Amino acid sequence: MIDLMNKLKARAKEKNGTVVLPESSDIRVLLGAADICGQGLAKVILLGEPEKVKEKAKGAGIDIECEGISIIDPYYHERSAEFAQWFYEKRREKGLTLEGATQIVREKLYFGALMVKFGMADGMVAGAAHTTGDVLKAALQVVGVKAGLKTVSSSFIMVMPNSCANTRLYSFADCAVVIDPTSEQLADIAISTASTHKALLDEEPRVALLSFSTHGSGKHELVDKVTTARDLIKERNVDFVFDGELQLDAAIVPRIAQSKAPSSVLAGEANVLVFPDLQSGNIGYKLTQRLANAEAIGPVIQGLAAPVCDLSRGCSAEDVTNTAVLVLLMK
Repeated sequence: MIDLMNKLKARAKEKNGTVVLPESSDIRVLLGAADICGQGLAKVILLGEPEKVKEKAKGAGIDIECEGISIIDPYYHERSAEFAQWFYEKRREKGLTLEGATQIVREKLYFGALMVKFGMADGMVAGAAHTTGDVLKAALQVVGVKAGLKTVSSSFIMVMPNSCANTRLYSFADCAVVIDPTSEQLADIAISTASTHKALLDEEPRVALLSFSTHGSGKHELVDKVTTARDLIKERNVDFVFDGELQLDAAIVPRIAQSKAPSSVLAGEANVLVFPDLQSGNIGYKLTQRLANAEAIGPVIQGLAAPVCDLSRGCSAEDVTNTAVLVLLMK
């Protein structure tokens, strides 16, 4: 994982980007900001009252007096009124007043998302002090879903240990967001994960839609959901290789693919695994992590019109840094 993160960091530096961290009252976020700046990965915008943020950092022995770190107070920023007017226009049909919009855009999650929406930052990292639901709500209401998609989902990069027979990097989806996806949502998840895989790992995605059946070996409505997703992807004329429905071994083991799915374009060389539901996805990534000693990087939130990534509330300062790197690469 260290080698991979170093490669990702080197690519992120080349972006010369800016990431906004709205949760400036959290020590881990301040440590992450100092680390991002110290490594020269990106410029950082912290949200909050500048004097309070500086005082908190100083009290914790964290140096944020870096040329690449700025602190913005949403209450007094010169674009706050513009943001409020935009948000009011977008949400007034749902009963939002201008006064209500003004209050909402002063909330750090919303202000950070608006900075991304208006091009003042390349991406936002949040979730150290907020739930995933809070982060996604702000992101969806402000930046929205990427054109051509209707689904926000997640993926993990799975880094297999050198002791494994197959040491390639995999992307697993969806393991954290969509509980029981429809065929349409599965198609969106596959397309989003292919894009994420290429953006982050700089390699061509080979997407397998997983099932307990391989090319008709099983008959069930759960299999039908996966094959319908495959057909929907075909209709979208995507630019990546994909196949389904496939059992896991037929997706990633060439010898078994030759036996079970000799006509598969993946030929047992899939690197993106799309699970049929959240239960199987969550179990699958944790089995791989714990039994194969694989490293799981993520979850990466995908399908949004602009990069916003969620942290676990149990995250470390290193997680803040590493997630910022992912956000920059997804721009």
